[in-house]
Amino acid sequence: MSVISFVFPGLDNVRCAFSTKAAGNVSFSVGEAPALVTQARRSLRCEFACAQWAELNQVHGDTLVFEPQAVDEDCRPEADGDGMATATPGLALMIRTADCQPLLLAHNSGKFVAALHVGWRGNRRNFPASGLAGFCVRYGLRPCDVLAVRGPSLGPARAEFVNFDREWGPEFAPWFDADSRTMDLWSLTRDQLTAAGLRPRHIYGLDLCTFSNSDQFFSYRRERVCGRQAGLIRIEG
Repeated sequence: MSVISFVFPGLDNVRCAFSTKAAGNVSFSVGEAPALVTQARRSLRCEFACAQWAELNQVHGDTLVFEPQAVDEDCRPEADGDGMATATPGLALMIRTADCQPLLLAHNSGKFVAALHVGWRGNRRNFPASGLAGFCVRYGLRPCDVLAVRGPSLGPARAEFVNFDREWGPEFAPWFDADSRTMDLWSLTRDQLTAAGLRPRHIYGLDLCTFSNSDQFFSYRRERVCGRQAGLIRIEG
């Protein structure tokens, strides 16, 4: 399976998808021949049935870009940021990951969507909450009317942090298991979203660990040098 499709229950005009290793590497920044990356990106765009997509030069920050420009399959993105939002039908938003969480948001009207790249540094900055807040402010939305889905990413048993005190701090202790020295990033993201106003019933997750499922997903923690899979969301044209 090269793509895992997801549709929010009751929201048929918003499409989400998460690519797997079988779809190929979608990043130009990991040393693979550009022609192979372009081929994988072109095939993925066709499979997701989108005329164009937008993406960013992801920097593990918390910048949200509104109404981003489309990027060609054979071009690297130029704008820096880790989140995008749009009200443009047909424009897919694409997040690249290899352990980080692709977090996709949609308003229950089906008229507004957003995509966030949430690495552990993004969780530490509370990007799930600030990204949601920025999305709602820009388009005049209420957080309780937004739905979210988290795609495949580093699972709780594999998110090891041996320098917890330096990298996280005591405020994140509820999500840290001292015996295994692992963080439950999935629960942390869910809790950050609910604290920001999302209803728990509106939060979905594909509980597939990228590290553990080596046949399905790229994983930076497992391989260090590896490709990137994609998380995609669009409003139907």
